[in-house]
Amino acid sequence: MSTMATKPKKPRTAASAAKSKHATLEVAGREVRLSNPDKLFFPKPKFTKLDLAEYYIAVEEAAVNQLRERPGTMKRFVDGADGEFFFQKRVPKGAPEWLQTATFYFPSGRSATELVANDAAHLVWAVNLGVVDFNPHPVRRDDLEHPDELRVDLDPTPGVRWSTVRKVAMCAKEVLEEHGLRGYPKTSGSRGIHVNVRIERRWDYFEVRRAALALAREVERRLPKNATSKWWKEERHGVFVDYNQNAKDRTIASGYSVRPVPDARVCCPITWDEVPDVDPRELRLDTVPDRLRKTGDPAADIDSNAGSLDQLLDLARRDEEEGLGDAPWPPHFAKQRGEPKRVQPSRARND
Repeated sequence: MSTMATKPKKPRTAASAAKSKHATLEVAGREVRLSNPDKLFFPKPKFTKLDLAEYYIAVEEAAVNQLRERPGTMKRFVDGADGEFFFQKRVPKGAPEWLQTATFYFPSGRSATELVANDAAHLVWAVNLGVVDFNPHPVRRDDLEHPDELRVDLDPTPGVRWSTVRKVAMCAKEVLEEHGLRGYPKTSGSRGIHVNVRIERRWDYFEVRRAALALAREVERRLPKNATSKWWKEERHGVFVDYNQNAKDRTIASGYSVRPVPDARVCCPITWDEVPDVDPRELRLDTVPDRLRKTGDPAADIDSNAGSLDQLLDLARRDEEEGLGDAPWPPHFAKQRGEPKRVQPSRARND
């Protein structure tokens, strides 16, 4: 439910009155103020800030199922999805008292009190700040050092066909199942596919990333022409299986997040049966709520299917015994034990 309101302090011009317009949304038992509700956030389909807020209210249960108890970084598009954006890790001063947060510690040693979006009131509050998509960490706030999610990010290199992305996704499913894990696929809302894998909270970030690297290398072995685990862009081809999305402080768009792309596509959970034919252009802000009502959430039971990394870590050990050591980390991480020289291969050859 929403009501439009203005603050009638003194006579104003039409322009100044329009600037002060806001909506008050009654959601999750709270009233949340939304400034400039008619502001176009997606100019091409003419979706407004209010449309975005009402989308998140419509998909609350499914969206929060992906976000519950997870701190996350806010990516703010104050001028709409086609404008400039900035990352804000810390919840700003003056936030409402009911807002739920968690203090996350980064590899640098710094910390930030981040948003924990546990209901639609939190989602709308974030939208008011210009947040379009939600980017949670793979941990819950009661244990910030042991992820409960391994993330498979299938990122196509330029020119790669969508059919190839889907082929690599099905291979990732095969590898996961052979190693005792159940993956939940979702369109990225852009050009790729994500697969979320619930895991037991027994391993730290380093071991989860190690398991993800072993998975990436196995997918590469099975589809050498279509998939790669190579970190350096000059060595990549096909679909990059981005194991580094499992390094601490890396986040990824959550399921049911609207992505900042012109047609307002959604990072949408799908079934494995849908993967071979799915068209991400059909999964948008204006279509996903109806899809949810008609077919339900394919990821609704994800928390009931936490698996073990033991078999993937056994695969990692076999790779290491055969001479495959660690792979490059993101540049802002300290040099890790066993990591190869952190320099582009072409430069290394020229030294």
